[in-house]
Amino acid sequence: MAKKHINIPIFIPHLGCPNQCVFCNQRTISGVKSFDANTVIPIIEDALETKLENQSVEIAFFGGSFTGIDQDLMESLLGIANGYLKQGRIQSIRCSTRPDYINKEKLNTLIKYGVGTVELGLQSSCDAVLHKAKRGHGAEAEIEACRLIKESGLRLGGQMMIGLPGSTRESDILTAHFMADAGCDEARIYPTLVFKDTELADMLSLGEYEPLPLDEAIERAADALEVLVARGVKILRIGLCDSENLHSSETYVAGPNHPAIGELVEGEYYYRQISRLLSEICIDNAEAVALTVPNGCTSKIIGQNKKNKLRLMQEYGIRRLKIKESKNVADYSISLEVEGRK
Repeated sequence: MAKKHINIPIFIPHLGCPNQCVFCNQRTISGVKSFDANTVIPIIEDALETKLENQSVEIAFFGGSFTGIDQDLMESLLGIANGYLKQGRIQSIRCSTRPDYINKEKLNTLIKYGVGTVELGLQSSCDAVLHKAKRGHGAEAEIEACRLIKESGLRLGGQMMIGLPGSTRESDILTAHFMADAGCDEARIYPTLVFKDTELADMLSLGEYEPLPLDEAIERAADALEVLVARGVKILRIGLCDSENLHSSETYVAGPNHPAIGELVEGEYYYRQISRLLSEICIDNAEAVALTVPNGCTSKIIGQNKKNKLRLMQEYGIRRLKIKESKNVADYSISLEVEGRK
């Protein structure tokens, strides 16, 4: 049995990043207002105390721009993580950063301390969208950073945002293709939310930005998901981690915020895949359509309030829809059989 993977997240809010993107409020997203390096070891030790035997553990430096912080601080943090790696108490290290804070020297430092994965905040591959989001770099910086990471032999993760100012459904799809073209091994898909104390909140109040409705955000995220899955990119997460910060009127302003948005997006993905399979076969006079799906996916197939199941049965005249989970079915795959044809 494969080991279950868990992260020990170390949040370093906005250190090392002089840029202020219109959507960014790292204190809101991470729930961390300041950073104290003395808390790192206690955080790791507390997490390891609850580790189960069959778990692979990774220390992850998230938030801010890890390769842009003070070099001594970065190496100190990496040294702590590397110590746990050498002891065998963790199995891997990852960090997240900006594309314009990647160069060969930074990568050599990461490799020296045993980092295995670098996640880049790519957000969009469209220069116009990056400009409106005030990212402080264009697509060329993303291309170069991805190239350097892949050439270094590290795993590459990409984080993209759906519904940024100036983005369209087409530009979001192009971003997903860009991530696959750039060699991303992993991806996170984040619908854009509006938080207090951000320029995006000001743009909203001035009528200069309109967040995506939930239904459209689900559609767009499912578009990106289809592209990435088809091209072999592992999906790490859809939507920000659910926390009180995302539901508090003190922090959250607007946008497609739903506690189960990842499941809703995956539900739309599965609905589309099943529809394609059904459109290719004849099910006239069949007693039932039987689906074999990955473990844990039944609720996604059925959909919230049975939305997917009802749509499929009505649109394709299915008398009975049977769903069976199997550990032998790969993630995002579906097997379909027609039963009892008269």
